[in-house]
Amino acid sequence: MAAMREITSGLQFPEGPIAMDDGSVLVVEIEGGNLTRVTPDGRCTVIAHCGGGPNGAAVGPDGTVYVANDGGLDFKVEDGINYPFAAAPDNTGGRIQRVDLATGAFEDVYTDSGGQRLGSLNDVVFDQRGRFYFVDTGAGAIHYASTDGADITPVATSLEMPNGMGLSPDGMRLYASETYTGRVFAWDVAGDGTLHGRALLYTADGHGWDGLAVDGAGNVCIANLEHSGISVIGPDGTLREEVTVPLHDPFVTNVCFGGPDVRTAFITSSGRGRLYAVDWPYPGLRLHFAC
Repeated sequence: MAAMREITSGLQFPEGPIAMDDGSVLVVEIEGGNLTRVTPDGRCTVIAHCGGGPNGAAVGPDGTVYVANDGGLDFKVEDGINYPFAAAPDNTGGRIQRVDLATGAFEDVYTDSGGQRLGSLNDVVFDQRGRFYFVDTGAGAIHYASTDGADITPVATSLEMPNGMGLSPDGMRLYASETYTGRVFAWDVAGDGTLHGRALLYTADGHGWDGLAVDGAGNVCIANLEHSGISVIGPDGTLREEVTVPLHDPFVTNVCFGGPDVRTAFITSSGRGRLYAVDWPYPGLRLHFAC
């Protein structure tokens, strides 16, 4: 694999990268409470200060960014690594926010589901219908929702600290990782967006999974906290390879794909506040509504 290159540093626990058509990458900064744009030359511009703890993000069919906010976390630094260790004292629950990229204006779309307050939200992904899935890590659930704030339902429950999530290239399978169990699950996606037939795709002892993205070859590319990089798992459940960031970080958290031919992987090294790029050996995958 080609050498990994650093795009920028000094970010406040970046996650949820989104590769944009203009070559920039959007990231959320959990500690800073921001949605931030990083240009190819490494310049960083805050688009919106969302408050709380923006943890995941995706572009919706209306061109705005939908942010999964965990409500806010407390951080500390040890041995040069910045990491979350508890919910912030003012954390009253998670929420889905909608951010206008042009103005930075934002609003809450969902704060509860079925009358229950949302918990520590994490990843978010849109399907081809223009609806989205998001992970509630604290509640062990995946929800499926419309963008108008009127329709939300849990489609998977009883998970143990679910974290990353992504859809297969054809949209017929949804994958999710559990942070501490080492398990990666796959569901069949029905025409109405509901999930069926949960199956174990891969498991590994001692792994701490974080976010994930699916590439154009159908590989499930998962941020591996234990290995300071990305584990590439084929759609058949075979571990294909592992990619490690240049400077060890136990909080490598997310990956996305972009660039002119969608063959560049962008990786967040959150504990060190860095964003990396590397040429990916497989076809990338352009997400729905990327702009």
